[in-house]
Amino acid sequence: MEQIENRTFDEIKLGDTASLVRTLTYKDIEVFAIMSGDVNPAHVDQTFAKSDFFHRIVAHGMWGAALISTVLGTQLPGPGTIYVDQSLHFLKPVGLGDTITVTVTVKEKVEKTHRVIFECRVSNQHGEEVISGTAEVIAPAEKICRPRVVLPEIELRQKGRRYENLIEMTRGLAPITTAVVHPVDTVSLLGAVEAARAGLIVPILVGPETRIRAAATQAGLDLSPYEIVATEHSEAAAAKAVAMARTGRVEALMKGSLHTEELMHAVVDHDLGLRTARRISHVYAIDAPSYPRPLLITDAAVNISPTLPDKRDIVQNAIELAHSLGIPEPRVAILSAVETVTEGIRSTLDAAALCKMADRGQITGGILDGPLAFDNAVSLEAARTKGIVSPVAGRADILVVPDLEAGNMLAKQLEYLAEAQMAGIVLGARVPIILTSRADKTLARLGSCAIALLLARHKTRVVS
Repeated sequence: MEQIENRTFDEIKLGDTASLVRTLTYKDIEVFAIMSGDVNPAHVDQTFAKSDFFHRIVAHGMWGAALISTVLGTQLPGPGTIYVDQSLHFLKPVGLGDTITVTVTVKEKVEKTHRVIFECRVSNQHGEEVISGTAEVIAPAEKICRPRVVLPEIELRQKGRRYENLIEMTRGLAPITTAVVHPVDTVSLLGAVEAARAGLIVPILVGPETRIRAAATQAGLDLSPYEIVATEHSEAAAAKAVAMARTGRVEALMKGSLHTEELMHAVVDHDLGLRTARRISHVYAIDAPSYPRPLLITDAAVNISPTLPDKRDIVQNAIELAHSLGIPEPRVAILSAVETVTEGIRSTLDAAALCKMADRGQITGGILDGPLAFDNAVSLEAARTKGIVSPVAGRADILVVPDLEAGNMLAKQLEYLAEAQMAGIVLGARVPIILTSRADKTLARLGSCAIALLLARHKTRVVS
């Protein structure tokens, strides 16, 4: 085990030096900002930094100063050192990718108090001095040699980062005209307006006008930029929005303050709805901070107990959604409780059949494997432990659940136990249907709208 050893006052000589070399990464900046609470946009906001004095993100000045403390506390004098005084001059910024050398040199010793004064110098890879100054410490009198403490690794997780990426992917795309169905509460109305301000949708508000305006007043929103199509109640709003989609007046629907079943009843109506030859299904786009890639879960909201033909459409819908989100050949894990095909567990039989259907070209555009238990689908280590050799295991992009109950529980567990955020969308209809929940955060709502926009524009490109 690596040892950490000090140099006592008596061992220290004038001119003694110690140094360390460190390259600045964005993770260093983030960790320092989290630890200190210093979120000055010059350090953490790339857009702001471009217009700031240095025109780039730079390190906190005290990040470099902290490295001086590191040398004093771990090398010279090392363990047992007591910091007394520090005087620094910050001469140049330290930017991302800069490699700095921190050097301390013994300048003076005070025998009576065991104090040592150091000259401190921090220079960059070009030899330019970025920090200079002096430090005064009380040097240890006794020799200390101990194993170096192994610190835990820091893993940074930013909630909603993948939704921000999706929104960024929509830059340059024309927003989709969207019927917002029955937005009579502040949450659903605000979600639609925020999506409009983000350039994702052009909302048409469909529902009782008096209630919509009352919600706007409560939320402090100006509805003058937006069209309102008045209806008597939520059922009429759903029917009207579906009719607008059938005629091509809107390119998407967005759920407001009504039950999902009420909206979907109008959508799946055989005569007046938005059915296609494809089975309608729901997909959650999950932003799980601990998972290394975007994750789609289907179906957790529409098909209660899907048959094998239903699952074929559910899988194909999800694959095509993945294509529109920039995943050219998504890995699809067909979930069950076990990894082996078992006569008594129907989901394993369905999984095996779906994989064979993909082999025969009945499902296209993705790589399927199953049955896979959840751990084997998302963890390479779990798959290796069980001896599963698969192009999907441990690296799934899409999780296909056996039924709605399993999907709903899985999604909610990820949300509440793994700090995941969920954006929901319904596929297989003539237009995308944005399903939001009252519990959804703003970024998840915007993520749902971004997905609908990407899907609609992707389909337009494919058709053309």
